[in-house]
Amino acid sequence: MDAKIVGTVMPVLEVALDPGEVVFSESGELSWMTASIQMRTSTQAGGGGGLGGVFKRAVAGGSIFMSEYTAAGQPGMVAFAAKMPGTIFPVDVAPQPGMSFMAHRHGFLCGTQGVNLGIGFQQSLGAGVFGGDGFILQRINGQGRAWIELSGEIITFDLAAGEVMRVHPGHVGLFQDTVQFGITTVPGIKNKIFGGDGFFLAQLAGPGRVWLQSMPLSILAHSLDEYRGGGSAVQGGMAGGAMGGMMGGLLGRGL
Repeated sequence: MDAKIVGTVMPVLEVALDPGEVVFSESGELSWMTASIQMRTSTQAGGGGGLGGVFKRAVAGGSIFMSEYTAAGQPGMVAFAAKMPGTIFPVDVAPQPGMSFMAHRHGFLCGTQGVNLGIGFQQSLGAGVFGGDGFILQRINGQGRAWIELSGEIITFDLAAGEVMRVHPGHVGLFQDTVQFGITTVPGIKNKIFGGDGFFLAQLAGPGRVWLQSMPLSILAHSLDEYRGGGSAVQGGMAGGAMGGMMGGLLGRGL
C-alpha cells in the first residue's frame, strides 16, 4: 500500500493498493477509483465496530454504513478529496498509550484494516453551532493507519503532564488518548451573555499532542446563517430602488 496527498488548499488522498489490500471509510467519502477496485458497503465493513458500533453511530446522527475498497486481482487506486479547504495527514494507530486518538465527528477520512472507528464522546451543547446532534468525538483505535481530515490551518500543541488548554469545541480537531478531555463553561456571567463565543469550552489536559483546526465546518456554517436569503434581500432592495426611481420620475413630470 502506498498513499500520497495531492494538492494544497483542497488536498486529495490517493491510496494505491496491491492485490488483496483494503482501505475503508465512512459511506459518502469516495471521490474516484480505478476499475480494479471493488467496493463493498455494509454496516459491518472496515472498522464498523459490530452491532454496537452501528447503534452508537445511529444515535449520534452519523452514517451507519462503512465502505471497503479492495484491489481485486491487480493493483488499483482509490481517492478521497477534502470537503473544504484544509489538511489531510496520516496517524499510526496501535494498542498502546498515545497511539489511539479522538477526532472531531468528521475528522476520520479513511483507514486500513485493523483500525476501529466508534463514538468516543457525545454531549449536547444546545442548538448553537452543533445542531441537534450536539458535540461529538470519534474514537480511533486498533492497529493500522488512519488518515485525518481537518479544516483550515492546523495548529499542534504538545501538552506537558497537567498542562491545560481551553478551546472552543469546534476547533478541536484531534488529540492523543493520553490527553484528558472534558467540557467546561465559560467563566463569568458577562462572558457567557456578551462574549459571543457560546457557553462552553473544551478542556484538554496533558500529557499528549493536540491538533486544532482553524476553520471548523460547524462554525463556518453557523457564521453563514445570517447571510442566508441575503441575495433575495439585495434583489429586493434593487427592485425597490428601481421602483422608487420610476415613481420619482413620474411624479416629477406630473409636477
